[in-house]
Amino acid sequence: MRSFSSMLQNALLNRSVVFRDLLWLIPRDRETGNPAPYGFWSGVGDISTQVINPLSGSAVTRNFEGAGALISISDIPAVSNITVQTVTVRISQLNDDTQAVVRGYDLKQARVEIYSGYFDPVSRALLEPAFCRFQGFVDEAPVTTPKEGDDGYIELTCTSHTSELTRTNPDTRSHDSQQLRAPGDAFFKDVVAVSDWNIFWGQKQG
Repeated sequence: MRSFSSMLQNALLNRSVVFRDLLWLIPRDRETGNPAPYGFWSGVGDISTQVINPLSGSAVTRNFEGAGALISISDIPAVSNITVQTVTVRISQLNDDTQAVVRGYDLKQARVEIYSGYFDPVSRALLEPAFCRFQGFVDEAPVTTPKEGDDGYIELTCTSHTSELTRTNPDTRSHDSQQLRAPGDAFFKDVVAVSDWNIFWGQKQG
């Protein structure tokens, strides 16, 4: 169960709070394979704000771009099991930065994190570091051109990180494979022939 600070609790009780979504994508550079993180949020203008890193649990400062870059996020189920959840995220097709991220970088299986931020409606300050509601990977990111008069957007289909539990290991139980994991480890050196060995017990061989 998530706990809120007393300041945020009072703001929620008094309904003096503004809710915003924050999207953090970590695609890869197509040439080098290095991560190229980028953030979007559902507010106006660019901000630098704190979020709770879901991997370390500590607050980190990240930059997020607004002005209509992030259009909408589908409902995120609040479950306490390991079922794989799917979330769709719509980002602007007209924004230069969203175009650069989708077309210029490799989004296949890119890490994605979705945060919830609570802001003061007067000062526009974040009441406490935004917390992560979803973390997973981008499965699909098709770019379609709408017909005249239709709405245009880019829809990212994301699956939760629990999908990692469904992966199978293609590795083999062999000496060569073991050398790739741990060079010099001879544990599987005789794995091919050991099934044909005859082990004799006692003073005489049978």
